[in-house]
This record gives sequence, structure tokens and C-alpha cells, in this order.
Amino acid sequence: MHPSVFSEQTVVDRAISDICILLQCSRHNLNVVSVGKGLVMGWLQFLEAGRKFDCISSPTTAYTIPVHVEEVKDIVSVAKYILIVEKESVFQRLANDKFCNANRCIVITGRGYPDIPTRRFLRLLVEKLCLPVYCLVDCDPYGFDILTTYRFGSMQMAYDAKILRVPEVQWLGVFPSDFEKYDLPQQCLLPLTAEDKRRTETLLLRCYLQKEVPEWRLELELMLQKGVKFEIEAFSVHTLSFLSDQYIPSKIQEVEVLPGNKIKS
Repeated sequence: MHPSVFSEQTVVDRAISDICILLQCSRHNLNVVSVGKGLVMGWLQFLEAGRKFDCISSPTTAYTIPVHVEEVKDIVSVAKYILIVEKESVFQRLANDKFCNANRCIVITGRGYPDIPTRRFLRLLVEKLCLPVYCLVDCDPYGFDILTTYRFGSMQMAYDAKILRVPEVQWLGVFPSDFEKYDLPQQCLLPLTAEDKRRTETLLLRCYLQKEVPEWRLELELMLQKGVKFEIEAFSVHTLSFLSDQYIPSKIQEVEVLPGNKIKS
């Protein structure tokens, strides 16, 4: 209605954030919600506004995560854990491999940086189902930032961190040390750009890394030291289903993925 005042979306976003801080409330309290972009599949059933979502009947079928998470109820699941994957391409790879069928789990993707409905839905599942939560992201500063957004919340929405963050999230991979451990060829590696290095150095300054998950910080320092990055899909150089058949199951079977993943009571 007023494009001369709100010249671009970032102006609107800042204004909404300022209003939320002023009123000490969340966006959903103001009924300001975006179209959901997150996807979920696996061993899960729930109702949302009278509509039934039956993922269990077809665990490899993707469903869009509901926008109005406060209307989600009657959650039923026989899953053993929840797996978050950074992007849709990996989500689709797992669907093609029938990963949920073989591993009896729930898989969620925010298609990159997760939106608010995805983060609220994940938190709701964890609260209701009390399942372990693992997160799989690219080995680059952007992937690491997405990981910390799920567990600690985003810097832009720090005022809403209490209702959005999921402290149970454990980092499953991909680690900088994995390219040697899994013998990935050099062509899978990319050098960190100047922007990557700057972003990594900024991430290292976040106080919660040292206080709560110092081992995560060590992995981030290792990435900066080696000066390389790589994507989750790099494991497909072995076989297309290597991620589903070997990497993820072996990581989950480990007693400790990283000491920093242990949730302090």
C-alpha cells in the first residue's frame, strides 16, 4: 500500500521486529506469518486446523510444515529420532533412498535458513515426543550458521530465542575432519573465499560456542585452518546412497558425535 515508505522487504522485516520487541511478543501473536517453506516426512501423524497429516502411511512423501503451528495437535509418532537436513536436495536424496522406511525416523528441512514455522514446529515435536534431534549441514560457514540457528536461535530474532531455539539439537555433520576420514577426492573441496573466512571469524566470536559447545568451535577453527569447504553431496562420489546407507547411520550409532552435543541438565 505504501511502497514509497517500505521500499523493500528488509525495511518491513526490521519494522516488524521492532514492533515485536516493543510489545514483547512474537510475530505469530501479531498474526504476521509467511508462507511456510519447510518440509517434513517420516513416522509422524498430526492434526492442524482439522486437517490430518498422515506421514506414516507414506514415510517418503514430503509434506509442507504448517504455518499456524499453534493449531497443531494430536501428534503421534513411533520414530526413534528427528533428523534435520540443511537443504531440499539432501531431503530428496533421502526420500529416494527410502531412508525413513529403513531407519524409522522423522526428517525435516528448512530449505536453507529455516523460517519461523519450521523452527516452531521442530520445537513442538521435541517437546511432545522427547526424541533425539540431529542436524546435518554443509561443511561451510553458512551451514554452521544454520546449525546454530536451530540450536541457539538467530541473531536477528534474539528476542524470540526462548520459543524458537531447540537446545536438544546435536551436530551430526558434516565436519571438516570428514573429508580425510571418508577419503573424499580433492575435486570435492572448494577453497574458502574471503567472505567465507570473514563470516567464520565472526561466528567464532559468539560467546555460546565457547560456553556451551567448545568442540563445535574447534571444528570451526579446523575449517578455517584448512581453508576448504565441501557440501553434504560430496559423499555421493562413493555411491549415490552412501549418505543414507553408511554416513548417517554410522554417525548416529556413535555414542557421542561430539562431546559438545551432550545436553547439560
